[in-house]
Amino acid sequence: MDFRLLGRVGAVTGAEELQLGPVKRRSVLAALLLKANSAVPVDQLIDALWDDAPPTHARTVVQGHVSRLRALLASAGAGEHGVGLMTQGPSYVFEVPETLLDTCRFERLARRGRLRQRPADAVAVLGEALALWHGPALDGTAPSAPLRAAAQTLEDSRLDVVESLAVAYERLGDRAGAVAVLQAEAAAHPLRESLAEALILALYRAGRRSDALDRYHRVRCLLADELGVGPGPGLRGAYETALRGGPVGAGGAGPADLPPASGTGLAPVPEIGLAPVPDARYGPDALLLAPAGRPPSPAGPAPRLLPRGVRGFLGRDTELAALDRIAGAGDGAVALVTGPAGVGKTALALQWAHHRQARYPGGTLFADLRGFGGVPAEPAETVREFLIALGVPARDLPDSSAAAAALYRELTARRALLVVLDNVRGTDQVRSLLPSGTGSAVLVTSRIRLSGLIVEELARPVPLDVLSPVPATELLAAAVGEERVAAEPEAADRLARLCDGLPLALRITAAQLAARPRWRLADLAAELADEQRRLALLSLDEAEESGVAAALRITVQGLPPEAVRLFALLGVVPGPDLERYAAAALLGRDPAVAAEALDRLAGAHLVTEYAPGRYSMHDLVRLYARGLGTDEGALLRLLDSYTATALAASLAAEPGEKPCCALPREAPADAPARTFADRPAALRWYAVERENLAAAVTAARAAGHDDRAWRLAVLQWPYVVWSVRDGWAPLLEQALEASRLLGDPDAESRVRALLGWVLTREGQLSEALAQLELAPALAARAHDPSSEAIALVNLAVALDADGITDTSLRHVTRAVRLAREAQDVLTELLALQHRTRQLLARGDIAAAERCTAYALALDDHGVTTGLGVLRRAALRLSRSEALLALGERDAAESCTRQALAEAASQGFQEGVNRAMSQLEALGRPVDLPAAPEGGDRSVRS
Repeated sequence: MDFRLLGRVGAVTGAEELQLGPVKRRSVLAALLLKANSAVPVDQLIDALWDDAPPTHARTVVQGHVSRLRALLASAGAGEHGVGLMTQGPSYVFEVPETLLDTCRFERLARRGRLRQRPADAVAVLGEALALWHGPALDGTAPSAPLRAAAQTLEDSRLDVVESLAVAYERLGDRAGAVAVLQAEAAAHPLRESLAEALILALYRAGRRSDALDRYHRVRCLLADELGVGPGPGLRGAYETALRGGPVGAGGAGPADLPPASGTGLAPVPEIGLAPVPDARYGPDALLLAPAGRPPSPAGPAPRLLPRGVRGFLGRDTELAALDRIAGAGDGAVALVTGPAGVGKTALALQWAHHRQARYPGGTLFADLRGFGGVPAEPAETVREFLIALGVPARDLPDSSAAAAALYRELTARRALLVVLDNVRGTDQVRSLLPSGTGSAVLVTSRIRLSGLIVEELARPVPLDVLSPVPATELLAAAVGEERVAAEPEAADRLARLCDGLPLALRITAAQLAARPRWRLADLAAELADEQRRLALLSLDEAEESGVAAALRITVQGLPPEAVRLFALLGVVPGPDLERYAAAALLGRDPAVAAEALDRLAGAHLVTEYAPGRYSMHDLVRLYARGLGTDEGALLRLLDSYTATALAASLAAEPGEKPCCALPREAPADAPARTFADRPAALRWYAVERENLAAAVTAARAAGHDDRAWRLAVLQWPYVVWSVRDGWAPLLEQALEASRLLGDPDAESRVRALLGWVLTREGQLSEALAQLELAPALAARAHDPSSEAIALVNLAVALDADGITDTSLRHVTRAVRLAREAQDVLTELLALQHRTRQLLARGDIAAAERCTAYALALDDHGVTTGLGVLRRAALRLSRSEALLALGERDAAESCTRQALAEAASQGFQEGVNRAMSQLEALGRPVDLPAAPEGGDRSVRS
C-alpha cells in the first residue's frame, strides 16, 4: 500500500488506485496524511475543506468523508499494512508507517543524496527522490489556504532537491545534465533567484555564455517588473562570473567546450546507457532508456505515417513516462493504452509517438483499425498498406494473406520500427501487424482490456483514466482561451466536473463555447447541470453521431447480451458502486453470471473495478445508462438484496441478539445475499457498503418503498454501535419518516430507540429525549417486550446523563423484568449492566455486587463474540469496583483480569482502558493484551 501527496493525492494498493471520490474526501485524506500519526482536530479538517465560511453542516460532512475513507481502507486490507484511521476525542489520527508515505520517502532520499560523497551516487539518489513526484503537490484537493501553504512547502523542498541534483551533475562533470535539470524549473519558477543563479552558472560552464547572460537580463527585468526589486548578491555574482569569464566554483575553472543539448519537446533522450534524464517539469519521473541491441536499419524508405497530433495536449506525465519505460525495455516491447471512450487514448499515443519516433530509424507505421465504429479494418489489408509503406512496390505484393504476413515479418526483422495500432477491438486484429524485430516497439490503443494480447505478447498495460480537475480546467483554457477561463474560475472548475474530466466532453464543451462567444462559462455550466440535457449538449452533430453518447453507444455494441442488459440496469443503482450480489439482484440472475457481466463491462471500461470485486462508473456513463430504459422491478430487487444481506450481516455481527426485524412479507426468500463467516467480515461489509445503503434508503423513500427504507437503516445497528459518533442521525431521520408513514409502531419504536441512543452519545440530550420518551410506548403497542426493554434502557441512559433519578431506576427495573419474561438473556444483560452502574453511582455497593453476581450467572447460550461478551466484560468491571469497595482485593483483581481479556478479544478499547486503570488502582502489574487478529479498530469511533 502506498499513499501519495507528491502529485495527485491518492492511495494505491498493489496495481490498483483507490477511487477516493470527490475533492473534499481527497482533501480530508491529504490533511490527515500531512500530519500522519498525529491527532488532527475536526476544526483543522474543516479549514482544509472550505477557504471561506464553512456551512453549518461542515462537521457532518467531514465525518461522512472520514467514514467513507475508513470503508475504502477496510476494503483494501489497510490493517494488514499497519494503516488505520482512528478517532481520538474531537480529532482523527491517520496511523501509517512512514515507508508507505511518499513525502517521508522523499525527505529520506533527499537527505541521503545530499550526504553522498561520490557524485554519481548523489545523482542516482536525488534522482530517485524526484522520481516520486508525479505532478504538483496535493493535486486534486480543495484550494484552501492550509492546503495551498502545505503544497508550497512541499514544492520548495522539491526545488531544493532539484538544485542539489544540479550541483551533483556539476561535480560529476556532466554540465549538460545540470543545465537540463535546471532549465525547466527556472522557466516554471522565474522569480526564484537561486534557480536562476544556478542555471546561469550551469549555462556558462557548459560553454553557453551568451545564453547565461541572456538569462540574467531576462530575470533582472522580470524582478523589476513583477516585484520592483533588483537582483540579489548571488544572482549578480553569477552574472559577473559569466560576464568576465572568471573561475566558477564546483563546476571547474571555466566554461567547457560542449555543444548545447537538444531536446524533442518532452524530456531529452540519452543516446546510450541508463542515465536518468530529468522530466520537463517534475524531476526524473521515468528513466528513458535507449533500446539496446537494435539491428541496423536496411537501406530503403523510412516511412513516417503518423497523422498530426492533437492540438492542446496537456498533462498525462505519468502515462507518458510509463510508455517511455515500456519502450525503453527493448525486445519488441508492446504497450497497450486502454481506457473508456473519449478519454484521449489516441491523443496520448500520437503525442508520445511524435516525440519519440526519431528513436526508431526504421520508420513509423500507423493504422486506425476502426474497432469501434465503422467497418473494422481487415488485418490483411493493413499488412499490405504497411508493406507498401516499407518500400514494396504494389506490383510485387504477395497474392495471399499468409505470404504477405511472412514478407512483413521478414522486412521488420531488420528494422527498428515504431508501430502504432489505434482503435483495436480484438487481439486477432493485431497479431499479423506486430513487427518481428527486437529493436521495434508497438503502441496499441483500445477501449477493451485485450487480455489475449497481454498473455500472448506480454503487452504492458497503460490504463488511462479521466483528467483530474486541474488538468481538465487547463485543457478547457487551452481550447477557449486562458482569459475567458481566468475570468470565471469557479464556473470553469464546475464545467470540468460536469464533463467528468473526460477530454472528449471537455473539447465538445469548448466547441460549444467557441460557437457562443457571448455566453459566459456559468451559462453553459447551468445548462449542463440539467442531467436530462447533459448528454445532448455534449454532442456536436447528431447526424454524424458524434459526442459522448455516441461513443458510449458504440462501446456497448458487440458486448454479450447479459452484459448489455446489466449496463442498461446500472442507471438504477443509487449508490456510488456495486458488487456481484447487487448486480445479480438487478439482473435477477445468479451472482456468478453477474460477475461475468461485470467483468465484461470492466473490460470495455464502462465500469471500473477500483477494488477487488467492487465496481464504479463515471457520472456521464451513469447518465447514459439511465437513459436506456430499465426493468421496473430492478430497484426493488436491489433493495431486497441489500435488506437480506444486511439482515445476514446483523446476525453474523451479533449472533446472540434477536433480529431487529424480518424481511418484508412480499420480499423473495431467495434474494441474492452474501453470507458472512464471522463478525469482522460482517462489520467490514457494513463499512464498505455504508454509502450504498444510505443511498438505497433515499431511493427507497423516493420510490415509495418505506418498508425497505426503515429496515435498511435499522439493520445497520451493529456498525452504528461501533462508530456511533460518525454522523448517523440524518439516515435514521429518513428511516423515522418512513416508519411514521407506514403507521408501524414496531418500526417506529426501533428507529426512535436507535436514533435517540445516537443523539445521546453525540451529546444532544434534549433531542435524544424527544425520541426516546416515545419509543417504549410504541414498542408496547407492537407487543415486543425485548424492543420495549431496549427502549427503556436507552431512555434511562439519556436521563442518567444529568444524574441518577428514581424515574430512570424504574425504567431499568422494568426493562430487566421485560427481558426476563421474554427469555432474552442478552437484553437482560444490557439492562443489568446499566442497573449496576446506577447502583454504584448511588453508593449501594452491596446491591451492585449482588446484581453483578446474578447477571454473570445467567446462561447466554455460549455467545463468544460481539456485544454479549462486551456486556459481560462491563459487568465484570462493575463487579470489580464493588468487590474492591467491599475490601475483597484478590477477587476484584481476578474479575478485572477476566474483563480485560474479554474486552481485548473484541477490540473494545474503552473496556480495555477501564480495566487497565482498575488494575493500576489495585497496584497490580499490568500486561497490555495483544489486539485481536482482524479487529475492528479501523471502523470504530
